[in-house]
Amino acid sequence: MRKIAVILLPLLLLACIPIAAALLVMAVAGPAAGEQLRTVACGTGIPATGEWRPPFTQPYTVSRRGFGREFHPIHLRWEQHSGQDLVSQPGPGPVVAIGPGRVAFAGVSRNGYGNYVDVEHAGGVTSRYAHLARIDVRQGRPVTAGERLGVEGSTGTSTGNHLHLEILVAGVATDPVPWMLVHGAPLNGQAVTVGTTVTSAAAAGGIGAGDGAATGGAGDSVDTVMEGGIGFELPAPGNPRQASLRNPPLPIPAKVKALYQAAAARYAIPWTLLAGIGMEETGHGRTTATSSAGAQGLMQFLPATFAAVGVDGDRNGLVDIRNDADSITSAANYLVRSGVTDGPDGVAKALYAYNHASWYVNDVLHYAHAYGGGIVLGDPTGCDAPANNDGGGDPALPPLTSDRVRQLLQWAGSQTGDAYVMGANGPDAWDCSSLVQTAFARIGISMPRTAGAQRAWLAKGNGFRVQPGTERPGDLIFWDSYLGPSRIGHVMLVWDPATRTTIEARSRSLGVGHFSYAAGPSHHIFEIWRVGNMADQPTVTR
Repeated sequence: MRKIAVILLPLLLLACIPIAAALLVMAVAGPAAGEQLRTVACGTGIPATGEWRPPFTQPYTVSRRGFGREFHPIHLRWEQHSGQDLVSQPGPGPVVAIGPGRVAFAGVSRNGYGNYVDVEHAGGVTSRYAHLARIDVRQGRPVTAGERLGVEGSTGTSTGNHLHLEILVAGVATDPVPWMLVHGAPLNGQAVTVGTTVTSAAAAGGIGAGDGAATGGAGDSVDTVMEGGIGFELPAPGNPRQASLRNPPLPIPAKVKALYQAAAARYAIPWTLLAGIGMEETGHGRTTATSSAGAQGLMQFLPATFAAVGVDGDRNGLVDIRNDADSITSAANYLVRSGVTDGPDGVAKALYAYNHASWYVNDVLHYAHAYGGGIVLGDPTGCDAPANNDGGGDPALPPLTSDRVRQLLQWAGSQTGDAYVMGANGPDAWDCSSLVQTAFARIGISMPRTAGAQRAWLAKGNGFRVQPGTERPGDLIFWDSYLGPSRIGHVMLVWDPATRTTIEARSRSLGVGHFSYAAGPSHHIFEIWRVGNMADQPTVTR
């Protein structure tokens, strides 16, 4: 152990990790050759949230034939390989642009590339896509990130279907794997969904844009923390419908509309969704008599349910089931707690929880769209823990090894001084969840993009919750922030438990750095999680 300490401590100190943290890191996980387990997938794919993205929409494998000196399978000699080979699963699949730009070339090569496309991006960057079976774009036309360029193939000097991806900076080939990683789009083999990117909280139903959108737990200031603004549109209504077939949407009284908007802003959901419930239940307060089932108030809560989710909407010190502000705000709280932000399916599940009928879900969505629809600020992958999970993850998981924790914190610490920009994916600007996502990508672990989805990913079987006071370096801390008191809105990495400090992307004014989490217990949500010794492609077993 003494010999290991001599080797690791200087490395940790070079990474600016305090001695207290360094000693704790070494105690994290025992032997360096601990067992790695395969990560548990979450949802159908990760959303593309920044300017850059992988060149496939479906899952893919990263070939061992990478950048550098490689043995050529046809020429049978060692040669310089100028890109990274990728293989879609199942293949051959469509190839898409990794970022916005202009098609500089689309045609056939004589030097072994076969059918290939070059896309010129800003900053002197060119991406090259070789061995295509078919080209679907014309030279000279602009393309957006994710736009189809062609189909993976085996044209040119090739032994089978694959994509040869090159990144050229000022005309010089660079290794695509680290380049894509630092640009927020790791080549980790995961499928990438299209998704809707929201770069401002203002798109989420009335939240003020910028740092002035503080609505969360105690300790939030005007300069609130924020993480990636990924969102998705409210799903369209389906069939069957019932009341909405015979009752058109009524005008909303100004006072009631203001309450819808205030509650929506507090919980970061579209106000039109609350209006849809209000229309379905009472015509926005026109008929608020107690129902035959005992439901009361504008949003028709059963007393037992209201006792569990009731909120003081007008902040008068009372929580009254018949108070319109309390009723509407409690409905927002109930929807969020029922998973309304967990993708389009989450919206349907939350409405079904409100009233167990498919026609009710479709009626509310019909009215919500009639009042303008909107975007739910959440993760479109629908990452949620399994129903039989108690919310604590899997405590039997082995924790990250000391070496992996060291790599994780060394990279995160090297970002100190970078800017905070909501929705940014690096390399010089981050929000809280993109910094965490990229830090773990550096050690071969892919996780979702938003803080809430990262916590759900852990509960799904990739980590386990630990009690305050037992945290270790590299653990993740989650609490509520601008998304309201019932939702996780911020994530940070534990740096040194002895001083209760983090490495995190804190806010626009503070950027990336080391901050205190001592005030964590004053938040409505305060959770600490430990990531298991997971890997997308496990290489070490015992």
